[in-house]
Amino acid sequence: MQTEVAQTIFEKVKTLPLQSQEEVLEFIEEKLSSAKKKDSRPIWEVLAEISSNVPDEEWAKLPSDGAENHDHYLYGAPKKQK
Repeated sequence: MQTEVAQTIFEKVKTLPLQSQEEVLEFIEEKLSSAKKKDSRPIWEVLAEISSNVPDEEWAKLPSDGAENHDHYLYGAPKKQK
């Protein structure tokens, strides 16, 4: 199946003018480049790496009731009282 798709793409690209073929080639190279850059680590590892760069004093600024009052912090809804 993959070979059939590649062959179909090749046949269609051959019918394009040279300028368009160059644009297709550039598009394919961008796709290949972005595919190589993708991070395949689990999301929790990515988050752990990012959060390890945040200083402790910045973590201390976060509200302790963020889970309960997320609507307040995101949308300005009234805070829920405990």
